[in-house]
Amino acid sequence: MNAQTGRIGPNAILQLVPVLEDEAGPEVTAHLMAMAGVIEIPNPAEGLIDEGPAARLHQAMRAEMPDAAPRLAKEAGKRTGDYILAHRIPSKAQAILRLLPARLAAPILAKAVAKHAWTFCGSGDFRLVSTWPVVFEIGDNPVVRGERSDVPLCHWHAAVFERLFSELCGPGWSCEEVACCAQGAEACRFEMARVR
Repeated sequence: MNAQTGRIGPNAILQLVPVLEDEAGPEVTAHLMAMAGVIEIPNPAEGLIDEGPAARLHQAMRAEMPDAAPRLAKEAGKRTGDYILAHRIPSKAQAILRLLPARLAAPILAKAVAKHAWTFCGSGDFRLVSTWPVVFEIGDNPVVRGERSDVPLCHWHAAVFERLFSELCGPGWSCEEVACCAQGAEACRFEMARVR
């Protein structure tokens, strides 16, 4: 699958646009959306969207607002995690995960993330490297495809993972992207750790 045919969840745009509007206002946001080819805000009821405009919106934000981009992507990722918790993970499953010790809950959640990876990695190649400690990889990540950076860029993905694990597997989880395709790595690598 290539960037022309890859599909990704609409939250890649839906949760970023309000963050951009709050930070830079509607005119700058409209400019970034136009740069990315985002014609209209996607309707979540219509399912997956073309990954191209979503990826380009994240890339346009990084290009035009490099200092603020990591913080804005993290906030959009947190909001994406909140949306998933509110609309995608059944409340009974959430309750069960919250009752389990982290050592049991985290591998279960990691496998669920892997099962639904197509919603956030598009045409990228997702791999669950380890369930304890939890490690994910996204090869050929479309959200950074074609970019070059000295530092990891996937703050949105990391924030989604961090939010889900902190809410469902006990507080205090962090997610660090330790390698990124934009740095020339074969995959964006995300390592989960419980910090308390």
